[in-house]
Amino acid sequence: MGNRFQVKDRFADGAQYIDGQLRSGTSGQSHTVVNPATGEEVLTYELASAADVDEAVAAAKRAFPAWSAATPGERSDALHRLAAVLAEQAEDFAYAESLQCGKPIKLSTEFDVPGTIDNTAFFAGAARHLQGQAAAEYSGDHTSYVRREAIGVVGSIAPWNYPLQMAAWKILPAIAAGNTIVLKPAELTPLTSLMFAQAAKDAGLPDGVVNIVTGAGRDAGEHLVGHPDVVMTSFTGSTAVGKRVAEIATATVKRLHLELGGKAPFLVFDDADLEAAAHGAVAASLINTGQDCTAATRAYVQRPLHDAFVARVAELMETVRLGDPFDPATDLGPLVSHAQRDRVAGFVERARGYATVVTGGEVPGGELAEGAYYRPTLVSGAAQDSEVVRSEIFGPVLVVLPFDTDDEGIELANDTPYGLAASAWSRDVYRAGRATREIKAGCVWVNDHIPIISEMPHGGYKASGFGKDMSAYSFEEYTQVKHVMYDNTAVAEKDWHRTIFGDRI
Repeated sequence: MGNRFQVKDRFADGAQYIDGQLRSGTSGQSHTVVNPATGEEVLTYELASAADVDEAVAAAKRAFPAWSAATPGERSDALHRLAAVLAEQAEDFAYAESLQCGKPIKLSTEFDVPGTIDNTAFFAGAARHLQGQAAAEYSGDHTSYVRREAIGVVGSIAPWNYPLQMAAWKILPAIAAGNTIVLKPAELTPLTSLMFAQAAKDAGLPDGVVNIVTGAGRDAGEHLVGHPDVVMTSFTGSTAVGKRVAEIATATVKRLHLELGGKAPFLVFDDADLEAAAHGAVAASLINTGQDCTAATRAYVQRPLHDAFVARVAELMETVRLGDPFDPATDLGPLVSHAQRDRVAGFVERARGYATVVTGGEVPGGELAEGAYYRPTLVSGAAQDSEVVRSEIFGPVLVVLPFDTDDEGIELANDTPYGLAASAWSRDVYRAGRATREIKAGCVWVNDHIPIISEMPHGGYKASGFGKDMSAYSFEEYTQVKHVMYDNTAVAEKDWHRTIFGDRI
């Protein structure tokens, strides 16, 4: 990894980034970032207080008039410079992301970091295309057109599973549209969010446009969402916390974007390519150690293929290499914390009472014993209404269930409160097409599961939330639509006036 920077030196001034400067929090409470692969301390910092949030929001409010008045070309140029800075610092970002999350370095270097750079480049271009409906004389006597305007200070909250990408997904569309932002990352994983804000300054973005407050959800997070000068909130996290965010935002009549939990179905019809489906299931269920709201968690396999699918997935899972996240050969890193590892293990242990753990289902020993590791796990024989099928586990666990008819398979796929992502596996274009139409999810892949691209929207149905990250569709969340109408007649006494007073002329 070359010359790795020293985290404690890099963040010696604190883990808050307000008005262009790193500083310490003032809550009087500290938090320790831990390397989940070893249990060792990475950084201990002071958490943000409500007063720190107030200062960050005030900085964003001061920066808003000038930043929103910048031309689309000026904002675009700034984001192109940011993409270049991120590319120059890619190695540091990958190192920090793997250090705080336990991600295998090959995932950080080949997915998280390049994906973030690509998002930045996309929004640099998209900043020039904030267009409304073309001008026209819809009434006959007036010319109408639509303006898209920045809305103000955005207060967003990002999760711990993809700290860098989630920070970018919140920050980029907001600032590309001319808003300023205060972002609260998860306390467990603040490093790359802070680095992203520093990179924005290196790229020449004005102080106050991007601010980071790292604090507890009940203190800093709730204060940020409820702040009277914050006009919009974007939250990614659990559905339970999302409901609380919605309550606070609704009380202050804020615009709201929620990207919440998932329990993605992986629907395999009996004409599918078995080898492709098995490889896809392993990759899609184990990405980021299963800590992905779009990860494949429920595999429904049509009965003629079910047993062969279970056998092949188990065989492939047993080849997955657990190890040091910084070893390029490592396939699967630890979960983000020992608490999360124990939560995942609890689901599997309870499932032993009503289902079969085909492979995995254990904490590895030896040199991995100090880390938050858990082996890739395959469960079969569970009932549709069982906990392991219904609940979001957020770990390297895949459950396989059989189905008979196509109707049943689609019904089972939709039998969940969630609707973030899904996939359908078939060689039959009509069969796959039906699945894409009838599965209720914000993204449905065909013969693949997981790939995302900057140009396409990401967001859910049902309890998975509403609104979109990435793509030009995200601007719907971060812009205000204004109708402007000009009279073209220069007539003082208009015919419609007689509906209010006087007689028809």
